[in-house]
Amino acid sequence: MSSVRKKIRNKVKKITASNNNGHVWQFSRVGGVNRVNLLSGADLLALDQLDKKLWAALSCPVDGLEIDPQTLQLIDTDKNGRIRVPEVIAAVKWITSVINDPDDLLKEESTLPLSAINNKTEEGKILLASAKQILKNLGKPKDTTISVEDTSNLSGIFADTKFNGDGVVTEKSTGDESLKKIIVQIIETIGSSLDRSEEQGVSADQVKEFYEQCEAYSNWYQLSEDDSENILPFGDKTADAAAAFQTVEAKVNDYFLRCRLSEYDADSKEVFGLLKSQYEAFSSKELSAGTEEMVALPIAKMNDKKSLPLTEGINPAWENAMKAFYELVTFPLFPKKTQITQTEWEMIVHKVNVYRNWQSEKQGAAVESLGIEEVRAILKADQQEALHALIEEDLALATEVDNIFQVDKLTRFYRDIFRLLKNYVNFCDFYSLDKKAIFQAGSLYIDQRRCDLCIKVNDMAKHGSMAGFSDMFLIYCDCVSRSKAEKMTIVAALTDGSNNNIRVGRNAVFYDRDGNDWDATIVKIIENPVSIKEAFWSPYKKLGRFISEQIQKFAAKKDKEVMEDTAGKIEATGEKLATADLTTPVAPAAAPAPVPFDIGKFVGIFAALSLALGAIGSFLMVTVTGFLKLKWWQMPLAIVGVLLAISLPSMILAYFKLRKRNLAPVLDANGWAINARLAVNIIFGRELTHLAELPENSKVNMIDPFKKKQNPWLYIVLGLIAALIVAGVVLWFLGILPSWMEAVKELF
Repeated sequence: MSSVRKKIRNKVKKITASNNNGHVWQFSRVGGVNRVNLLSGADLLALDQLDKKLWAALSCPVDGLEIDPQTLQLIDTDKNGRIRVPEVIAAVKWITSVINDPDDLLKEESTLPLSAINNKTEEGKILLASAKQILKNLGKPKDTTISVEDTSNLSGIFADTKFNGDGVVTEKSTGDESLKKIIVQIIETIGSSLDRSEEQGVSADQVKEFYEQCEAYSNWYQLSEDDSENILPFGDKTADAAAAFQTVEAKVNDYFLRCRLSEYDADSKEVFGLLKSQYEAFSSKELSAGTEEMVALPIAKMNDKKSLPLTEGINPAWENAMKAFYELVTFPLFPKKTQITQTEWEMIVHKVNVYRNWQSEKQGAAVESLGIEEVRAILKADQQEALHALIEEDLALATEVDNIFQVDKLTRFYRDIFRLLKNYVNFCDFYSLDKKAIFQAGSLYIDQRRCDLCIKVNDMAKHGSMAGFSDMFLIYCDCVSRSKAEKMTIVAALTDGSNNNIRVGRNAVFYDRDGNDWDATIVKIIENPVSIKEAFWSPYKKLGRFISEQIQKFAAKKDKEVMEDTAGKIEATGEKLATADLTTPVAPAAAPAPVPFDIGKFVGIFAALSLALGAIGSFLMVTVTGFLKLKWWQMPLAIVGVLLAISLPSMILAYFKLRKRNLAPVLDANGWAINARLAVNIIFGRELTHLAELPENSKVNMIDPFKKKQNPWLYIVLGLIAALIVAGVVLWFLGILPSWMEAVKELF
């Protein structure tokens, strides 16, 4: 591997170019493209002057990359999920303005020395003071470096303070139990906001909305108290009464309408009253109160008084509903009545509708669950101002806390910004061989090889339609982590070796960048050449597969025919036995007469065989004769020529496709905007797919106890066939074989 790396690095040609401002850029020819070298802090400072056409990428997604997503989210200032060139330049400008030496960024250190912060500027002074405050809060005041682990430890940073400057107060923000209770009530009714410590709390807007809802609910409820006789005709049970009324409303309206129709036309009573045909329709069914047909029947049978019975003669399917209606609605209004008229029903409808209209105008529904008494107690206590004062006290620390979060941004950029540039501006990490790019998710192990070019995929169908233009052999796998109970889809590029045995449904193992193993199953394959060697053998493999498939089809066909013939004979025999008279003895069947020997047919078969053998012999004769006429040194060349004639077309096609392999469509399909070709040629492809190799100085025992033992008869038979072919050729040249064939023809 080291020799390959040296060859690649030796091929790198440095090109220099300068901007109008005098900055000298250096470029390297990598993957067929001139890529800018980022060799110093001065190069980073001049990035805003580098022509965008020379950037390797113009956009990349925030998610799905092997780099801290929080760093990328900080760079993505417009929060559109994409990092574009202006955002990268802005991030570089900011980080280089608050540190002393931009060259430090090239080190990719995980910790930020406090001495690296530029305290000669006002922003730098604030950042340095905030960094020291963080370390002090974490109990490390003497530390001279600060890390992302320090700045992201919010619970530790804000452990000794109730506020964090985000304008969100939690239960922990106050020691007043009444305020704690109100905060909990707001969270339960209005909703919550997460503070910087990931605790549930409330903001000023949520406090305001809560008290507005309480006021609106109290005023709305006051209407029912001012006019309770009309709005709440059933007192505290009005809601239950309205519900009972609504249950039977449609059926009662149906009943009185049928009564009115019978008054309109007396003959309609037979139709609408008795419903004989409906009874007949389900008379044979097993009935229950909930049977659909019973529910559909009228609630009661019409009577001469045209009144609705309340306690007797009720459709069994509606008995319970009518009982609740009677107890909650009619009895309080008409205690002595067991029937109501349509006029009385309309009076009930009016009373319930007044309540319904009041309900439809409800305000402050968000706090209704608290109850009117609790709502009025909250309004009476009037702690809204106390809550706003608490929020203002929290906001007073906003500037100080924002400075702390700026330190977090500083530590993340100091650690990650150069790594992003190497995977965005020039794709240096991808072509460095000793590192992995941020889009490489891990390695797929399958068939004694390791595929290092593996990328996470969100939408496989969408990804495959674009990735197919890469001319790469791509394997899509669904991966499951048993330990983490997570799933994901990856695409792995097979760039060396052979694609033998790579099939949909096969299992493999995927290792992510953290070393965690995932169960991988192949779900989709995009086929393209893998290597020149594989292309050489491809025609022979295809021929072998074709012959094997044809033999299997022929065998399956014959097997089917035999089974069908056998089944037919068995069936015929069974029918004969079923219809035979077993009491009457059956004379044994006469043996079939022997078929006479057809001399003409025999002669025809023999003649055909003779012609076939003659054709084969002629072909072999011409081939062998031509081969034997060659000089000894021409014979190997002829063999090589035949092999090349068969394999050369597929090898040429594979060669051109392998030269065209381009990773850019694979990344474009994942949300990148690649600005330059990302070639994966044959040499580089061998570095991305590693085949199994025995360790150096390994010893191998070549004695295989399970090796198939050689059968000497096979070699004997092959030797005899070869001898017969040679003898046939010799006899042909001597003129003996042609005379034999003429004699055979004359004989028949």
